[in-house]
Amino acid sequence: MTTTVRQILDGKGDAVFAVAPNATVLEALQCMQANDIGGVLVTEGTQLRGIFTERDYARKVTLQGKASKDVKVSEVMTANVLTISPSQTIDDVMAMMTENRIRHIPVVEKGTIVGVITIGDAVKAVIAEQQATIEHLESYISGDLGA
Repeated sequence: MTTTVRQILDGKGDAVFAVAPNATVLEALQCMQANDIGGVLVTEGTQLRGIFTERDYARKVTLQGKASKDVKVSEVMTANVLTISPSQTIDDVMAMMTENRIRHIPVVEKGTIVGVITIGDAVKAVIAEQQATIEHLESYISGDLGA
């Protein structure tokens, strides 16, 4: 059994945290800190414009000596955001994250943002799948499949 993105969202909830493109980096960081998250979506109305993550902050603000209160998120966000659909699998998520070296993937269904999958969510789902497989094999080996 392969876990789908929809199943992960059903388990974790569909909360999405976002800021507008004209928000300052400081405002984005405050949102991230308040919600204990490593990235926020950048949206304009219902449209996904980008994502701003801790990595963007470190590389495009801090290392370049910019001030968080003076820089707009739109200047330093990752604009070309990969997305995934709820029907795709955890294997798809892991492949996308690994190939593209990313830790957050917005989930989009029919043009609407319905959630975000993080690397932590993906790892948790893979571990749960592996645990279920182990339990099934242990039951099979012990002959306890409930005939």
